[in-house]
Formats: sequence, structure tokens, C-alpha cells
Amino acid sequence: MARRSFVAGNWKMNKSPEEARALALDLRKRLDGFSKADVAVCPTYLCITTVVDALRGSSIAVGGQDVFWEKSGAYTGAVSAPMLLAAGCQYTIIGHSERRQYFGETDETVNKRIKAALAARLKIIACVGETKDERLGNVTEQVVKRQVEGALAGLKADDMACLTIAYEPVWAIGTGLTATPRQAQDVHALIRGLVRTRFGADVADALRIQYGGSVKADNARELMSQPDIDGALVGGASLVAADFETIVKAAR
Repeated sequence: MARRSFVAGNWKMNKSPEEARALALDLRKRLDGFSKADVAVCPTYLCITTVVDALRGSSIAVGGQDVFWEKSGAYTGAVSAPMLLAAGCQYTIIGHSERRQYFGETDETVNKRIKAALAARLKIIACVGETKDERLGNVTEQVVKRQVEGALAGLKADDMACLTIAYEPVWAIGTGLTATPRQAQDVHALIRGLVRTRFGADVADALRIQYGGSVKADNARELMSQPDIDGALVGGASLVAADFETIVKAAR
């Protein structure tokens, strides 16, 4: 089954509103009208409305970098799914390894956030991936299986139309290391197989699985040429308009 590629830029904790607007306008000039892949950018909460305004009417969507599972309340620093939707977001990232590492995210809370995002009709990029020690300990399959099954707990087949899964080996995020195309493909195939077992072949074949982890202009094409890699979740390279353009246009 032919799946439409999807490339998303995770800007992480970078860019002031003025800088975010300038980057968004540059990307709009470079990518607006590009029809071979879906494209989204995920700025900080502070910059979402600025970026939404800059990209309004373009082919580039906007997403949040995280979302809380309650709609409102006494949750200092949190942002809810309805808030993201009202600000103009179509997507949100959930379960990024940096959220797990620095902010105590667990498989259980990832699942709660996914259900909240689904209830608000937000599209989701759900992240999974093993650490360096887990890769060296030959437990990648077990770790990824646990994370995928935890993320999808309680979901129905129809919910999967709103999900993209991003495989991000933690050892390759911000380190300059990148999984080889074969390593990445093997885990992507594993993820698709887990979804096939749970929801059937049609759902698994339609699911988009991104690769993330030091994706750069010079390695994107080879990675995204693999049969089960349907795009990329891009970190640092998404902050440079020319590099992000090259990655997007490398999508099959």
C-alpha cells in the first residue's frame, strides 16, 4: 500500500516569536505547494500562534510538542489538547524521549495524553525508541514493543487514522549518531508488525511510521527510501530552512 510521506520539524526549546516567524515564512516560501509529502512544524507553546499566523493558508501544518491529559485545571505549566486546537494546531508530539528523560513521562502517561488528543481530534505523533544501553543490551525489540503496546492501550482501530508513530532511537537524538537504514527499517517493520497483530493488515499498512534521530540533509533520502519508513521527525536540522527543505524533498 502506498503511504503518503510525512515530515515534521520539532523545534524543541528554540526560537523567540520573532525568530520563529522568520523561519516559518522562509519555510513557507520554500515548501508551500510542495505536494509529495505532508509537512508540519512544532514550535514552542509560546510561538504557536505566531507560526500559525505565518503559515495560514499554506500547505504546512503546525503542531505542539506535548499535551496534558486534562482539559483545564490547576496544572501549572501544562497545555491541554483543546488549547492546542484553539491555537491552530493540527498535530501534537507525545512521548518524545526528552519528555521521558527530563519530565518523568511514562508509557502510562503517554497513553493518557494520546487519548486526550484523540478526544480533541488532534493528530498525534507518538514517539518510541530505545536508549544506547538498551541497544547494546540487545533489548531494543522488547523496549519498543512495550512502548508501542503502552501507547496504544485501549485504542480502537478507527483511532489509528489519527496516529503517526515515530521511531527515535534515543542514542541517535542530538548525538550525531544515526541508525543505519537497515537498523531503522528493522524496527519500523517490528512496529508495523505489532500494529498488524493488534488491529489487522489494513490498519498496519495505512500507518505512517517516521524515523527520528540525527536526520540530516545528507542521510534523509537513504533512510526514507526504506519500505517501512514513511517520513521523518526532524530535530536540529528543522531549525535551518534550507536543510529542512532538502529533507522534505527527499521524501518518497
